Order: sequence, then structure tokens, then C-alpha cells
Amino acid sequence: MSIPSQDEGDDDVPVLSADTLRLLQDFQSEKDTREKQFQDLKANAEAKFDDDAALTMDAFAEDWQVSQFWYSDETAQTLARQLLDGVDADSGIAVVSAPSVYVQLRKLLKDSVARPRLVLLEIDQRFEVFGSDFVPYDFQNPLKLPADLKGKFDRIICDPPFLSDECQTRTALTVRYLSRSWTAEDLMLISCTGERMNETMLRLYGKLRVKPTDFEVRHSKGLSNEFRCYSNFECSAWQWV
Repeated sequence: MSIPSQDEGDDDVPVLSADTLRLLQDFQSEKDTREKQFQDLKANAEAKFDDDAALTMDAFAEDWQVSQFWYSDETAQTLARQLLDGVDADSGIAVVSAPSVYVQLRKLLKDSVARPRLVLLEIDQRFEVFGSDFVPYDFQNPLKLPADLKGKFDRIICDPPFLSDECQTRTALTVRYLSRSWTAEDLMLISCTGERMNETMLRLYGKLRVKPTDFEVRHSKGLSNEFRCYSNFECSAWQWV
């Protein structure tokens, strides 16, 4: 029986090309950078976020398995500004499964004297770095929420993670639970979801007079699905269509 030489054995070992190695190195470098940003964010949280203006979504890599697709900064800021229009200390803003909007709200409220109550409902435990603002949330258990959130919010934005009737309906139950009132006059509601959910949206939120708008929702890394912004009010950023 012949024994292969060391050189012959080496021939069977796959060799990565220079381009592949460079891609792997870039990926690892990006991962290390995000991890450092996240650790800095945790340290900042312990210091009660003295620098909200510096917050970004860069520390939170998207997890496509739970349908995470962050908005572009411009889209998130536009949505946040509409929620803050006319806000006062008695207002309550609930952000359901849209953390990029929450981050922009934090940035915009940094120097605000009349700060409204602000909460983020999100399944991703990484966002617990935001302290008491963070509320663990799973749309499959839409009413499994703290009792002190019931009926406390007059401004709500949601982005149901999946384009299905079930997900939209369960999210609507959460929105109803959070709402101070179920009338178009007393509740500002924004929901960003796929265009093909149009009939479902109109059925679930018909009493609130929710309609599709002409606002173009953009995602930071693009998204193949046609997306729509639904709202029960018009503003400088959008009109109904």
C-alpha cells in the first residue's frame, strides 16, 4: 500500500482565492465594528444615553430570519417627524416593530423640553439597551403586554414583520390595546407594510379612516416587495392616494 506524500495531501486542501479571502476579511471587520458599536451602545445605555444625537442603527445588524429590514435614515426621520408634529408632554408614542423610527425619535427628542412617553415594542432583545423604553413583544402574542400600556398612546406606528393576514390582524390587536381612542380624530396611526396587504389594512383600520399614501418607504439595503405607507392623516410628507 502506498502512502501519499505530504505534497500529494496538500493538493486536496481547497485554496481560497485572494478575492474570497478579502471578502471574508471585510465581513469579519464589519462584524467586529458592529460588535464594538453595540458594546459602546450598551455602555451608553448605562449612562442613560447622554448623547442620543449620536444614536444610529449601525450597531444592529438586520436579522432576515425575523424579517428585519431597517428603513433608510431619511425614511425613518420623515416618519418620526410626523409623529412628533404637535406633540406635548401628555402625548404617548408607541413604536411597534419599527426600531429605526424609534432611534430617529430619540435623536429628535434629545433637546425637547416637553418629552412625550415613548416606547419600542420589539422581539429583538438587543434593543433592551434602551432601558425602560423597550418592551419585549411578539406579534403572535399580541396582548401579552404590560397593563400600564393599555390605552395610553395617541400616536402609533407599526410595521408588521410578515405580509400575512394573520400577522396584520394580530398587530392590529396590539395597536387597539395601546390606543387611547379608536377614532380618527384622537389617534394618529401610521402603518408601513406591503402593497398587497391593502384590502386587509382597509378592513382592519376602516374605522380610523386609514388610507394608502403617496409616501415612498425606502429601506437601507433595499427590498424587493412593493411597500406602502398607510395613515389616517395627511401631512406635508404625504397625501392619500
